[in-house]
Amino acid sequence: MRDFLLGYGYFAMYYALAITFIYFLIFALSIRHTSPLQRGIQYNRVQKLSGSEHVPPVSLLVPAYNEELMIKENVRSLLALNYPEYEVIVVNDGSKDETAQLLIEEFQLKEIKPFVSNNIKTERVRGYYHNPEYPNLYFIDKENGGKADSLNAGINLSRHPLISTIDADSLLEKDALTRIARVYMENPEETVAVGGNVRIVNSCTVEDGIVKNIQFPKQWWPALQNVEYIKAFLGGRIGWSSVNGLIIVSGAFGVFQKDKVIAVGGYRGGYPGEDMNIVIKLHRYCLENKIPYQVAFCPDAVCWTQAPDTYRILSSQRMRWGRGNLKNMIEEGIHMVFRPRYKVFGLLTLPYNILFETLNPYFRLSGLIAMIGYWLLNMADWKTVAVFMLVNFFSCFILSLGALFIEEKAFSRYPKLSDLNKMMLYSFLMFLGYRQVGVLWRFLGHIDFFRNNNSWGTMVRTNFNK
Repeated sequence: MRDFLLGYGYFAMYYALAITFIYFLIFALSIRHTSPLQRGIQYNRVQKLSGSEHVPPVSLLVPAYNEELMIKENVRSLLALNYPEYEVIVVNDGSKDETAQLLIEEFQLKEIKPFVSNNIKTERVRGYYHNPEYPNLYFIDKENGGKADSLNAGINLSRHPLISTIDADSLLEKDALTRIARVYMENPEETVAVGGNVRIVNSCTVEDGIVKNIQFPKQWWPALQNVEYIKAFLGGRIGWSSVNGLIIVSGAFGVFQKDKVIAVGGYRGGYPGEDMNIVIKLHRYCLENKIPYQVAFCPDAVCWTQAPDTYRILSSQRMRWGRGNLKNMIEEGIHMVFRPRYKVFGLLTLPYNILFETLNPYFRLSGLIAMIGYWLLNMADWKTVAVFMLVNFFSCFILSLGALFIEEKAFSRYPKLSDLNKMMLYSFLMFLGYRQVGVLWRFLGHIDFFRNNNSWGTMVRTNFNK
């Protein structure tokens, strides 16, 4: 037992060193690209682009299931975007509430018989609706088939070469689509997808679908998620996109080349992580067919989303994410790992995701058991354990502070000094229980996967201003 624990201790040490090294490497890439991003944000011609005929038209796809509390606010927000040519396609996925009736009445929609392609098979569509007074708004009412099925139904109706996925509980800033289009236009031949930045709308003031007064969340759970999102998007995705290793474009807001999405069969149902799945398939399709490509990230294209504000809802969401990650790695990612033909994605992104994201709960839980074993067998004193934990804590805390540095230097969305102080405080507090319970949620999500539990879980909506 002593020999086993000693060997595991060395493994745990090297594992911690490896993950810390990669974290700091990706963070260094993010920092390196912050100044160019800042200059691009400062000097880009967003206002000029918003009225340019050269900006590519986009079809916005909005899957909706039981979204009666916020669907009208969401649609108003999308119809008010500063963008020359786009269409909004709301897809009601067999909602059990008044989502469909509210939209039909609010915008006086009438049933139509449009031309619809059959590129991707979906559940039965009950009807298509439109009102000429709102020329760029379309509504699809269909049988329940899940989020992926709703997106596929939207793709079949869409008319434009670019599609953008928007969650129904999210709000886009008026120039968000223009900013993300600017990134696409820098390399339109090779950019197959562009991800937007997702921020927490809880405690902010929303008027007519527009975020007016930005505030740091007042509630405990949204506040922790706020600093978590900043670390993930600014400290992580900027770096990963710089080496074309981005594995996910958030389902809350992203833009894709429609023909490439159709080429890989559209969104796959049965995946809680359909946003990760489509990006993996795009990487694989382009690499296997030797198509030059790029999956980019646009941190200044902001989508505001409502974060879970109770333990029950948040745990359900994170268990679903953990289940989706495991399913994607087993069914899609494992075939590409350590194979040179898949370049950075197969040699770095996927191994990192499998070792340090998917398998992380098992290493952490087994590490905890090993620490208990060290203590019981008098193999380590409390000082050694304390030093190890402090080094791990401060390395992660430094990365969180680095993400806040990027936020303040390049974006500065929170104007109050008190909000910055709160973000620093919660960046510290998130390591005192929140990260640990997150490991448990992922582990329980894996159990759900092996039990073949494909339910969406609990999600309760509230009005944006609550």
